[in-house]
Amino acid sequence: MTKRSGMIWGLVGLLVVGVVVVFRGRIHFDWGLFRAQLRHVSWGHLGAGMGMILGTYGLRAWRWAVFVSPAKRVAPWELLGSMFIGFTAVALFGRLADLTRPYLIAKRTGLPVASQVAVYTLERMFDLGAAAVIFSAALAFTPRDLPHHEVFVRTGEISLAGTVLIAVFAAAVRVAGGTVAGFARAVLGRLSKPVGESIATKILGFRDGLKAIDSKREFGLVVLISLAMWGLIGGAYVQTVHAFVDTPELAGLTFSRTMLLMGASLGGSLLQLPIVGWFTQIAVTATAMRTLYGAPVEAATACGAMLLLVTTLCIVPVGLVYSRVERVGLEAVTEESAKA
Repeated sequence: MTKRSGMIWGLVGLLVVGVVVVFRGRIHFDWGLFRAQLRHVSWGHLGAGMGMILGTYGLRAWRWAVFVSPAKRVAPWELLGSMFIGFTAVALFGRLADLTRPYLIAKRTGLPVASQVAVYTLERMFDLGAAAVIFSAALAFTPRDLPHHEVFVRTGEISLAGTVLIAVFAAAVRVAGGTVAGFARAVLGRLSKPVGESIATKILGFRDGLKAIDSKREFGLVVLISLAMWGLIGGAYVQTVHAFVDTPELAGLTFSRTMLLMGASLGGSLLQLPIVGWFTQIAVTATAMRTLYGAPVEAATACGAMLLLVTTLCIVPVGLVYSRVERVGLEAVTEESAKA
């Protein structure tokens, strides 16, 4: 561990301790009930949720193989280790390690790093679109007599509108990416020249990624893989909340009602920092469960911790094993990918 990393981890620890000291007397929290909730969880439901999440990494490897197929034919299982290691780095080091996957895949396939960063950008756009489709479709079927029904409907409408905007933007970039990038550079460059240049570069990378999908068959396959993957992620959220069999507010949640919780959890993970991000994500999901479903604070916090375990941390043991087998140092490769 470098001196700089040691200082960061030290500051993170001090921040966590400070938060606990400041807020411990302001919130009534029964630790006995919290432990009881964890003791009585259904491990069958949690195991099913973890299985679904682990399955998504196989789908991600398959989708990435489709993206790079015009440049090089790669079997999906050849990319699986890079997926495991990359997401383990993100779980441990936060979003700063997000570019570990394209860097590792570039080294494995012999393709330029820039091309794999373009694929990464394309991957994120398909993730956003597929999640929005599933999110809005599920919320459209929420019964009218549910509490906060208007929140569910409005969120679904916004998500669907966002999906349409993404589709329009993707079509515009595919047809006239250079013009769109130039417009973004000119407009945003008035506020900040580096920001304008950065956004323009990302748009051009997205255009290059879209051009990598050179047939309707490949496009349709990528769409189906993306929808299947996010369906599994949604199913993992449902399985995790259903694991709390002693809490009716959670054990009886439908798929559509769980989608708001998934949205809150994903929002809490966007700016994930090392270690601290775990606690902020638990806090965000616990608050959503208390507000939307009326779950007790102890059950909501325990469920938030299990959601973190199932959706984010369950990959860590697998990724550590793969990193040892492939002789990849997680911290070193994270720093290398940032420099590259």
